[in-house]
Amino acid sequence: MSDISREMQIIKRGINELLVEEEFKKRLETGSPLRVKAGFDPTAPDLHLGHTVLLNKLKQFQDMGHQIFFLIGDFTGLIGDPTGKNVTRPPLTKDFITKNAETYTDQVFKILDEKKTKVVFNSKWINEMSPSEIIQLSARYTVARMLERDDFEKRYKKGESISIHEFLYPLVQGYDSVYLRSDLELGGADQKFNLLVGRELQKQYGQMPQCILTMPLLEGLDGINKMSKSLNNYVGINEHPNEMFGKLMSISDELMWRYLELLSFESIETIVKWRNEVTAGRNPRDIKVLLGKEIVSRFHGQAAGKTAEEYFETRFKQGKLPDEIPEIKMEWVEGRNSLSQIIKAAGLTSSSSEALRAISQGGVRLDGNKITDKALLIPPGNYILQVGKRRFAKVLLT
Repeated sequence: MSDISREMQIIKRGINELLVEEEFKKRLETGSPLRVKAGFDPTAPDLHLGHTVLLNKLKQFQDMGHQIFFLIGDFTGLIGDPTGKNVTRPPLTKDFITKNAETYTDQVFKILDEKKTKVVFNSKWINEMSPSEIIQLSARYTVARMLERDDFEKRYKKGESISIHEFLYPLVQGYDSVYLRSDLELGGADQKFNLLVGRELQKQYGQMPQCILTMPLLEGLDGINKMSKSLNNYVGINEHPNEMFGKLMSISDELMWRYLELLSFESIETIVKWRNEVTAGRNPRDIKVLLGKEIVSRFHGQAAGKTAEEYFETRFKQGKLPDEIPEIKMEWVEGRNSLSQIIKAAGLTSSSSEALRAISQGGVRLDGNKITDKALLIPPGNYILQVGKRRFAKVLLT
């Protein structure tokens, strides 16, 4: 296998789309390091495993010798990315964005090599643009083209509000590619429109247009929605090792393979071998343990990975948690998500009153923790629920 073929095999693992592949191969064949860019708006203080899908891909390019630009969208974050939104996003304050940006620079180097990564802030060049230059940038894209974007088109057809400043977001993100003269931009599958704007703007500025690589959006612990802190279905990369490990052990057996593909550094051959072993009868829990140890070790060190596994075994296995636990999906409804209601709905008791008695008697555990609060409301998430010594359910509350 040629070096280019080997690189392409690594690059295409787990991706959603590579545009335009033939153009990209030609750039690789020049042998010159590519300028590879990915942007992150610091709209929350912590990165989670969903963010690392892109970061892991950046790391692969970095290991191949390409120049990585980790772009912090401190200016675009003030605008607010309208992607997937059916309402205009409220603006964030500069102080909030700045504080989050500082945490990002600390966290990202748990994956990327600090000495080989260029961290850039798009406020640097956008703030230097005069009002007339912003207007000239806006003149390079039409309203009709903007309305081709799926979420804008849907909102327009429904007569829902679209603010003018929302059109600026893809333009500014696209201009980032012009300023950095990027050869390749990475983004989530939902960012394709924005990335294509960058490609088009580069053409208009006389540059060779960037290629585009999109990655799938990682499902959260519920296996349904995109991983998000607001949905409480996330695993933060700064979370305590025991918490990280426990959350990863709670995912469904099917979701485990998705996480292995997008988050694990194990080879495809190894993952295929594991899948065949599970098909032949191996307990998928064994594979989940390997995944949990790998992820915890990556962010906290090998000793922490081993300790987290031991803690989980002590807390759950010695507590006689069965290997096979029924999985139950429930719709989260505000005001109707008390622990007693969930216990009854999961079939662990015959009535809510029986569930309340079990709680008051100390016979209910949520993720291994004894619960005595009869009024406890449960947020959306993925939980292991135990009533008494022998009744268990894995509850996916979405």
